[in-house]
Amino acid sequence: MARLVIVSNRVPIPKARIATAGGLAVALRDLLTPGSMWFGWSGRLASEPAAQPALVEARGVTYATIDLTAEAHRGFYVGFANGALWPLLHFRLGLMRFRREDYEGYLAVNRNFAAVLGGMLQPDDTVWAHDYHLIPLGRMLRRRGFGGPLGFFLHVPFVPPSMLEAMPVARELVADLCAYDVVGFQTEEHARDFRDCAQRMLGAAVEGEWLRLNGRRVRAFADPIGIDAQAFAHEAARAVGDKLVQRVAGSLAGRALAVGVDRMDYSKGLPQRFEAYGRLLERHPEHRRKIHFLQICPRSREEVDEYRRLRAELDRLTGRINGRFSEFDWTPLRYSTRAAPRATLAGLFRIGRIGVVTPLRDGMNLVAKEFIAAQPDEDPGVLVLSRFAGAAHELTEALIVNPFDPDAIADAMHQALSMPLAERRHRHAALKAKVLRTTAQAYCRRFIDALGAPPVTPPLSQAAA
Repeated sequence: MARLVIVSNRVPIPKARIATAGGLAVALRDLLTPGSMWFGWSGRLASEPAAQPALVEARGVTYATIDLTAEAHRGFYVGFANGALWPLLHFRLGLMRFRREDYEGYLAVNRNFAAVLGGMLQPDDTVWAHDYHLIPLGRMLRRRGFGGPLGFFLHVPFVPPSMLEAMPVARELVADLCAYDVVGFQTEEHARDFRDCAQRMLGAAVEGEWLRLNGRRVRAFADPIGIDAQAFAHEAARAVGDKLVQRVAGSLAGRALAVGVDRMDYSKGLPQRFEAYGRLLERHPEHRRKIHFLQICPRSREEVDEYRRLRAELDRLTGRINGRFSEFDWTPLRYSTRAAPRATLAGLFRIGRIGVVTPLRDGMNLVAKEFIAAQPDEDPGVLVLSRFAGAAHELTEALIVNPFDPDAIADAMHQALSMPLAERRHRHAALKAKVLRTTAQAYCRRFIDALGAPPVTPPLSQAAA
């Protein structure tokens, strides 16, 4: 019987799942039907590489995980995936740290994934791999004889050829992506940049969304990810009664709430956002004592030096802003590095007057869509959104800003606080219609339909390997 097999770096086993805003598990929920399988890393480190996966069954879905050794994790995850690929794909060449041994470790982990997963695959399976950790997996599965449909989706941005060429193994990465039958991106800009790279680096012929290379056709197209907006709106309305949300609402004492929710990462533009809030209070003193800014940014990747430096910078900026502007009964900036349950975040978005989503670069950013879905139609808040988030291609009625310009963000926050109710309603109605249309279900359906029944791929030539 045909089966869908999802592959990702981490596997969210249901009993260990932490409810957070967004996330791959939420986006793919409709595909996790009885008989499907999700394969990937367990999140645990072991003394020996895993030869057999651990299996957990939940609601008819098989969750198959393997452990990594500390050395493998260091090269694959810390070294190449997050030390080289992540900064490159977020347009931060100055932070890219390429080491050949890390790349070899990256290949070795993907090879291990392919070996373990390959032993579990059935001939009529469909495999859908996710994100930059697993770029070589498709080629390695093909070499092990898997002939079924192979799809890949990149959740982060892609870069143009002039930037990708800074990566010493750029050609290998592009060739690996071309081993899949279908490659999906968040925006048409990202898909076009990939097609340009394949044409320039591999000599692929480009025919619309299709690449022709070594006798094969590969589809590279845009498939923006979404959320279940109706369900999130209902959750937000219920979550207003959440004890933590009620405590936050009560502490506002009638003041407006600006809210930002991001993983702590240098791509999120957090220092610029904090600086912008300080400039809002400096340049528009009429808003002092009338607004609180709540920034939730759970810690991540603390083994990477850049992330430790970012946290220290945010601590410094928080102290400076609160030291300058706070009063005995008003603390302007609240900043937490603890994760919050998804329902709590929905409730906080519901009571927020401004959603501040200003990454320096983002594949999509589902927080922007969640903020829109959570807002009450009768008295909605305003979304301030980075022009470099994939969501900005859809959510054009938001206040679009350059996230590198703190003054522009400050001006947008002032505009949001001053915006008449009629304009807020007009903008929100247009944004909500888009969020309701581009849902997680639509995202999954588009990709699976595209992957559908591609011809069985012949063995890759040495040139494409």
